[in-house]
Amino acid sequence: MTASKLFSAAALALVTAAGAAHAETYEGVHPLTSAENRADVAAGAVVAARVGNPYATGADSGPTYAPVAMNSREAVRAEAVTTARNADPYAEGASSGVAPMVAGAVDRATVRAQAYAAARGDALPL
Repeated sequence: MTASKLFSAAALALVTAAGAAHAETYEGVHPLTSAENRADVAAGAVVAARVGNPYATGADSGPTYAPVAMNSREAVRAEAVTTARNADPYAEGASSGVAPMVAGAVDRATVRAQAYAAARGDALPL
């Protein structure tokens, strides 16, 4: 029995050696290429480490700074006054303001005559 164990161990060693001789190395999905040298990468890492967390919110986000206006106060005020004097673009129905005058196809006298006739109970012509 010891001879068969010795023989199987030797055979296993030969198969393992043959498999290792034909093994391929994994190069990854993309070849490793870099256009920057180590010093530039290290300097960039130092800068990135000193900058705050760009994804932090609330108390962890650090100090807040007042926004810098791109327009002058006078321009913003003039725009606000103009907007306040305009009609509400989101209004509906009665709150939308005065309806514009639209010229009708029927003159005023005809409409008045029909209104008088309807008030007296006369049938309107169809």
